Amino acid sequence: MAGNREFVYRRLHSLLGVIPVGLFLIQHLVINHFATKGEESFNKAAHFMESLPFRYALEIGIIFLPLLFHAIYGLYIAFTAKNNTSNFGFFRNWMFRLQRISGVITLIFVVWHVWETRIAAAFGAEVNYQMMENILASPFMLGFYIVGVISTIFHFANGLWSFGVSWGLTVSPRSQLISTYVTLVIFIALSFVGLRAIFAFV
Repeated sequence: MAGNREFVYRRLHSLLGVIPVGLFLIQHLVINHFATKGEESFNKAAHFMESLPFRYALEIGIIFLPLLFHAIYGLYIAFTAKNNTSNFGFFRNWMFRLQRISGVITLIFVVWHVWETRIAAAFGAEVNYQMMENILASPFMLGFYIVGVISTIFHFANGLWSFGVSWGLTVSPRSQLISTYVTLVIFIALSFVGLRAIFAFV
């Protein structure tokens, strides 16, 4: 019974990491990328997202609750998983280890980012171009955001590979190899978008 429950939890953890959390990540990167077109463009995009009907219900039900489960169960996996990179230096074993490390980094980054944007907004601050410009004016915060964004994107892209295996979409060695290249392209493309957005505020 416990084994079946863990199987279900792991599948749910994998699914929520892609839908809806992964889709929200992509949407968030796209909105932030409007900063490359200037302050007004970003503020319009951010205002559009903030003016969506039932925004709070959507944020809680589609983003925060799935993210909370994914994060908590992800920590359980990270600290109970048996990494064997010291004995078997295969590429996928290293990806397994890096997935756990990037998950912890991503969690720290996301919690901090939510604190200084969404929580600040709840207390009256306006989430706009100037807010992000002020945050990233600090070299430490700039470095923190670069590491956080890259880590988050890696965790998502590498998680897509695991999702394909977990859900039986990529079973054969050939399909898993193809999936490796596809997720690598996704990582590079989203990293380009994310880093361009960060430096647009600098």
